[in-house]
Amino acid sequence: MTVVDASEPLVFSGTLDYTGYMALVRDIVASGEPAQRILDMPAGEGQFTAALRESGHDVTPADLNCRRDDYVRVDMNEPLPFADEAFDTAICLEGIEHLIDPVQLVRELIRVVRPGGRVILSTPNVGSYYSRLQYLFTGTFFQFAPGGVRDLRPEVDEDRGHIAPMPYLRLRTLAEYHGARVVSVHGDKYKRKILMPLYLLVHALGRWWSSRVFFHGAARRFEERNREIHRHVNSAPLLFSRSLVLVFQKEREA
Repeated sequence: MTVVDASEPLVFSGTLDYTGYMALVRDIVASGEPAQRILDMPAGEGQFTAALRESGHDVTPADLNCRRDDYVRVDMNEPLPFADEAFDTAICLEGIEHLIDPVQLVRELIRVVRPGGRVILSTPNVGSYYSRLQYLFTGTFFQFAPGGVRDLRPEVDEDRGHIAPMPYLRLRTLAEYHGARVVSVHGDKYKRKILMPLYLLVHALGRWWSSRVFFHGAARRFEERNREIHRHVNSAPLLFSRSLVLVFQKEREA
């Protein structure tokens, strides 16, 4: 394996733009209580933290790279330096896919919100039809091509790129294990809309197969749960969007 020297310039994955998924998540936050205590992580360049503060929320920005003086420095592969139930809402936009240990991050995000609080998480949508087509022909998901990955030694504390695809079902399972449930599924802009006729044809051809997977045989034991999963994985946000946005609500201690 090729190992990149730590002195090589950091490839920063953040953006200075106020993106579509940020606008979407700001609307989701607005659907909750006013003046929430919010964790924004990774905070990137700070534009989303600023937008949330303009809406009246008490926001704690956190990131590995402390771009501003009020940032809390965190390594999202490690336990977060926040108390249990410290926040009403924890937001993690386009961060979990960069981690060696994304499983721990889900646990920590749920830990730091109060019961009844929300975790809002976005990640590249590997369940979209476009990503599925890319995987069929290349063996790589959309936004997870190896050219964007940095091979770093374990002790190097820098961004490795997109290394952890996180599909809906895995995120749902992890959240439920740690005491939260999916309350809504969203997506930002549709990817490669020109291929929509192909997507719809594939969707029509797969309806029988999907029904067998979700509702026949041993699956009948979990029919109510499976109907919700089936509805989510066949929703427009999951089938067509570039980024998947999931909202979890904490129900209990893990």
